[in-house]
Amino acid sequence: MSEKQTRLSASTRIRNYFLTGLIICAPLAITAYLTWSFIMWVDGWVKPYLPAVYNPDNYLPFSIPGFGLLTALVFITVVGFLTANLIGRTIVAYGESVLNRMPLIRGIYKGLKQIFQTVLAEQNNSFNRAGLIEYPRRGIWSMVFLATETKGEVDSRLHDAGEDTISVFLPTTPNPTSGFLLFVPRQDIIILDMTVEEAAKMVISAGLVAPEYHAKTEELAKEALERREQEKSQTAAE
Repeated sequence: MSEKQTRLSASTRIRNYFLTGLIICAPLAITAYLTWSFIMWVDGWVKPYLPAVYNPDNYLPFSIPGFGLLTALVFITVVGFLTANLIGRTIVAYGESVLNRMPLIRGIYKGLKQIFQTVLAEQNNSFNRAGLIEYPRRGIWSMVFLATETKGEVDSRLHDAGEDTISVFLPTTPNPTSGFLLFVPRQDIIILDMTVEEAAKMVISAGLVAPEYHAKTEELAKEALERREQEKSQTAAE
């Protein structure tokens, strides 16, 4: 091996070592930074409202990170506990009745409350499955998160048109927090075995990170083929 090849081999190994270390260290550093930033943000928002006697920063020579976050968690839990009884529900109902009289505020409050109820309610199975739909045209498949059965006026109108649809969220890459709400016929969705978290990783990485494959390939292919044959038969009949 020549001296030039030896130098290239050594530089290649060093580069590979660096990239390997970056893959290990970067996610840890970013996770630690985001976690610390969130704790500091909550502390900075909560601590100014604490009575001086209960704020440890006023009588300790150092600050306690996370005390504001802990206080916020306890406060939210207490509010939930108080709201669970009759008196608490009465107070909440009165407060909501006041908000409903405010033209701009009531729209914001109702929208945010509905979002939180949908996402956090234990009885709701929001985004518990991932699937594939043909979008934006036939032959091109996109990853979607299944939200819920279509509800309300949209469901009524689509049922009148003979459609049984599911509300799905089509995320964008690499930012899955934005996307499109689509009402897709149930038979046009291929349900995936992967979890929502695995599907989100795939979306964020633009397909570079794919979970281990466990799906029943033959069964899915058969279903897709049967669906295509049915569509061809319907088209021919028309």
